[in-house]
Amino acid sequence: MPRVSNIAVCLFCAQLLLPASVPAQAEKEHPRPKLVVVLVVDQLRADYLEKYSEHWTGGLRRLLEKGAWFRQAAYPYASTRTCVGHATISTGSFPATHGIISNLWWDRESGKMVTCTEDAQAQAVSYGPAVKGGESAARLVVPTFSDELRAQAGAPVRVVTFSLKARSAIMLAGHRADAVTWHDETTGAWVTSSAYASAPVGFLQQYVRAHPVEADFGKLWTRALPASAYLFENAAAGERPPAGWTSTFPHVLKGSADKPDAAFYALWERSPFADAYLAQMAASAVDALGLGKGRGTDYLGVSFSTFDLVGHHFGPFSHEVQDVLARLDVAIGGLLDHLDRAVGPRNYVVALSADHGVAPIPQQMTAAGLDGGLVGTSDLTAEVQKVLETSLGPGQHLAPASGSDLYFAQGVYAKLAGAPEVMEAVVGALLAAPGVARVLRSEELHGREATDDPILRATRLSYYAGRSGDLIVVQKPYWLFGVSAHDLGFGLSTDHGSPYNYDTRVPVILMGAGVRRGEYQTAATPADIAPTLAFLCAITLGRSDGRVLVEALAPSRAEAPLPVH
Repeated sequence: MPRVSNIAVCLFCAQLLLPASVPAQAEKEHPRPKLVVVLVVDQLRADYLEKYSEHWTGGLRRLLEKGAWFRQAAYPYASTRTCVGHATISTGSFPATHGIISNLWWDRESGKMVTCTEDAQAQAVSYGPAVKGGESAARLVVPTFSDELRAQAGAPVRVVTFSLKARSAIMLAGHRADAVTWHDETTGAWVTSSAYASAPVGFLQQYVRAHPVEADFGKLWTRALPASAYLFENAAAGERPPAGWTSTFPHVLKGSADKPDAAFYALWERSPFADAYLAQMAASAVDALGLGKGRGTDYLGVSFSTFDLVGHHFGPFSHEVQDVLARLDVAIGGLLDHLDRAVGPRNYVVALSADHGVAPIPQQMTAAGLDGGLVGTSDLTAEVQKVLETSLGPGQHLAPASGSDLYFAQGVYAKLAGAPEVMEAVVGALLAAPGVARVLRSEELHGREATDDPILRATRLSYYAGRSGDLIVVQKPYWLFGVSAHDLGFGLSTDHGSPYNYDTRVPVILMGAGVRRGEYQTAATPADIAPTLAFLCAITLGRSDGRVLVEALAPSRAEAPLPVH
């Protein structure tokens, strides 16, 4: 059940008693924002704001100093993945409610792996070369904040989102929007979906043509700060830079040919030039669509993906990660400055958060004398398959696993429920694997009964019946799920997706219209962002797990005087 504070109840009662003149006065002092801006920095751990912010002078610095910063914010669930986090931020609900359990999962009905946004009923709409496939928010089972804003506003609402990743742009927007745009790494094209537009959006078509990504071909990514400003060892153990780069600066954007190709586009996405491009594209959308200048409240969502792509290759303590943040500080500063000029600093509210954190590189943790390593998914399934063949006979008894979720072939899990000794052998085989801490059965995860077990509670909030695995395997701290015990997969050095602090603790910062600046130590989650924005915009979310962050609201928003009798 959603948490309802005593303050919220008192507010509701007070509003019923207020004469008409009091809300009008409060509205005059703190009118509804003309524009809501949601910024997500993919993979931004909360502690980065404390470790790396000394040299920031732009947008991130402004948010820290002039915003309401919730320093104890964290996701309370285990599935800390990109699609999940963006869905949580946009809906104000957890995976057990919104249905997005990971970036991809085994679909029992179709008998195949599916991504969180793939949609056979949709088609890609490209701003460049043809792109295959179709994407939408069809698998998101609750409306987003912007969906509700659009449905409940008494005036036209424009909804615009941008990211390098389809899942990020789509989940920030929801089911309906005016412009939902992402980048295709293979072709270099900017893309939307027929779920949102039947043809390329005019102003974006013009912008892409006037600002080709290919203009960055051959550029060098060098340090933005003096070398002495960077913490930790450069080119540390375990870093796995993308093909074409080494672990030291400079990094050249060329790819494998003398002209832009798929390798170039991949490197471009892993450079700060991509973040700068997204921020400038967002600013152009504000002008072209007149965001924040209509009678209603418009919505702009931007998810910066480069930080995640770089972090997977270089790890959380790398100089590359620190440099991307320093440059992102400048890019976000430019966007906020543009919003000040175009919309007015009192007319918009901005929320900044992250979809998840990231684990340290295992080799670096073991070098420091801590336990860490890789849990090989293929190794786990091979051991379980052996147990099942011994007990049930030959045959493929398992479906493909997805991270921590282990799926059985149709009918097999029901057989195990009637054969407790076989189930015990399966669980025992999993627990015997290096790096495995817990194995939870699906029947333990239904509902949200109170528990003092933090792992069980976090896994329950990530569980969605029909989509989640039959068994959930929880790794030990500083252990990552990989293709095998010797390979994380995709040439990466580290990952996320656990219930541990390095993956769950992320920033939550609000700034602007109706928000009271300050540092807050009260508990918060990114699921609180949508309810708070909804309150500021005077709309109602149909279903949410988060709360309104009343402590960070300007006085006339957080409380109104009771009438005098």
